[in-house]
Amino acid sequence: MALIGPGGRPLTAQPTQTSAAGASPHVKDSGLATFAADVLEASRSVPVIVDFWAPWCGPCKTLGPALEAAVNAADGAVKMVKVNIDENPEIAQQLRIQSIPTVYAFRDGQPVDGFMGAIPDSQVKAFVAALASGSGGHDHDHGHDHGGPEHTAEVLAVGAQALAAGDIAMAAQAYGHVLQDEPGNPDAVAGLARAYMMGGDLERAKATLQMVPPDAGQHEAIRAMQAELKLREGAPKESAETAALRARLAADPSDHQARYDLALALDAGGLREEAVAELLELVRRDRKWNEDAARMHLVTLFEAMGPTDPRTLEARRKLSGLLFS
Repeated sequence: MALIGPGGRPLTAQPTQTSAAGASPHVKDSGLATFAADVLEASRSVPVIVDFWAPWCGPCKTLGPALEAAVNAADGAVKMVKVNIDENPEIAQQLRIQSIPTVYAFRDGQPVDGFMGAIPDSQVKAFVAALASGSGGHDHDHGHDHGGPEHTAEVLAVGAQALAAGDIAMAAQAYGHVLQDEPGNPDAVAGLARAYMMGGDLERAKATLQMVPPDAGQHEAIRAMQAELKLREGAPKESAETAALRARLAADPSDHQARYDLALALDAGGLREEAVAELLELVRRDRKWNEDAARMHLVTLFEAMGPTDPRTLEARRKLSGLLFS
């Protein structure tokens, strides 16, 4: 049976998805006749991502452009090949493609990674960035190549984006990839520790921080994580504690201990802005209470958030107004 594409065009005709070919030097369409050269041979120089798709596949229409954007952002550190399985059933059969979209990554002529189904943009970026970072795509050394500072920064950014989205597993994967190439990288150590902390594993987070070399112990990201862990360990663990403390304050707004404990409980529950507001209110009511406990805790929060965080800047301004009024 001859292989006929949509509209009765034979396999030798132009690919149906012409937007990939020609739109970017890093993305191209491929088929049975050119697959070996486009993927197997090409992957000996730079990793090649193969996107198996079909015109009738809805999720492919979302995943394909996301992959292309991430590959183009890698600027030559990784290539992408698109294969329409309707026109190339032999390739799909040989690689045991069971459903689409399916994505494989090839290096040195062999598949080294992959996934099935549409995935979020953050995971697409992490997948491409990890390949690009480990590839040494711009280098010609055939030993184990590192991606260089620009790729490390890219994977770190993917990890930070995953953390912000609450995708702990993807963040840990991104930071772990950096640490494979750069053991002790302080930003990656801090990021991995933060992922464990967000998952509730404080002990593992503390152990992760020990991976950093002694001379990097004062790195801003490491100090911020140390401060975060200190805050988490000192905070009340019971979720019912917040309601009880609010009730105590409603009965007696001058119960400074209740307000302080409420701030800790709010912060433990992820409500940092509310926690800061309660501590500022405590400073306003009695700045010297319990040996400046509220002000000292605010300083710890500022260190955890970082000096350029908008919450830090705003709270510092308010605290200064209270202290010097």
